[in-house]
Amino acid sequence: MKKIIWLTILSSIFLLLSACGNDTEEKTEDKIWASIQESGEIVVGTAGTLFPASYYPEGSEELTGYDVEVAREIGKRLGVDVKFETMAFDAMLSALQSGRVDMIQAGPREASRDKFGFSEPIKYSFATMIVRADDLSGIHTLEDLKGKKAGGAATTVYSDIARKFDAEVVTYGNVTNDAYLRDVHNGRTDVVINDYYLQKLAITAFPEFNITLHPDLRFHPTTNNVVVSKEAKVLLKKIDEVIADMKEDGTLTKISGEFFGGLDVSKEPEEEVIEIEGID
Repeated sequence: MKKIIWLTILSSIFLLLSACGNDTEEKTEDKIWASIQESGEIVVGTAGTLFPASYYPEGSEELTGYDVEVAREIGKRLGVDVKFETMAFDAMLSALQSGRVDMIQAGPREASRDKFGFSEPIKYSFATMIVRADDLSGIHTLEDLKGKKAGGAATTVYSDIARKFDAEVVTYGNVTNDAYLRDVHNGRTDVVINDYYLQKLAITAFPEFNITLHPDLRFHPTTNNVVVSKEAKVLLKKIDEVIADMKEDGTLTKISGEFFGGLDVSKEPEEEVIEIEGID
C-alpha cells in the first residue's frame, strides 16, 4: 500500500515538473512575441546592397527589394511596423542570436537549423556562376573551379561550394554588386557563385563589363526563408501563417514579378539542378 502511495506521489511530482517546464517554455515563447507587440515594431536585418533582394535605388534613401517588401508585408499582416538594420550577411546570424534583430532572411543550413527557427520558403532558386563572357573564365564543369579565384562573402554556402572544388575565395565586406562583377571583368577574380535569379538581373545592370551568366551550370537547389530565434516559436508560427496567406492570395507572386522581371521565385523551378554532395 505504501509503495502505491509513493508511486502516486512521484508521478504527481513528475507531472507537475513537466507542466512547469512546458509553462516556462511557453512563457519564453510568448515573451518574444509580447515584446514585439508591446514595441509595435519588428527589427529586420538585411544587406541593403544586393539588387534586387535588398538595395537602395540610385538617388533614393528608401530601402526596397524582394526581401525588403516581403518583410514589410509580413509586418503589415502581423500588425507591427518594420524597422530595417543594414549589415553584412556574415553578421546577420550573430545579430539575430544576440537579439539585436528579430528576424532575417536566409537559407537553412545544417549548422544553423538547430540554433534558429526557419519559416516556410519565401523563395526557391539554385546556384550558378558569373564568369567572363569571352572564355567563361575557363570554367566548363564544377571541377574547373580548381585554382580559380571566386569572389564572395566568407561564410556563405556559395563560398563553401568554391572551396569544395579547390577555388580560392576572395572575400568582401558589405559591398554592392558592381565590386564583385568588376573584379571578374578585370581579372582580379574569375567567378562569382551565387543565386541564379540575383545574378541574372545583376549582370543586366552592367552591360559594359565582359561578364555573362554561365550557360550550362545549374547546381545546389536553395530556398530563402524567414529566420527567427529558436525560442520565438509563437512568432514563427504567425509568420508561417502569413506566408501561407501571401502564397494563396498571390501577394508573393506579385512582389516577385516586380523585382525579378516577371518571374515567380515563390515557386520551385522546373530546371534540372545538380546536387552537390557534402554541401547543405
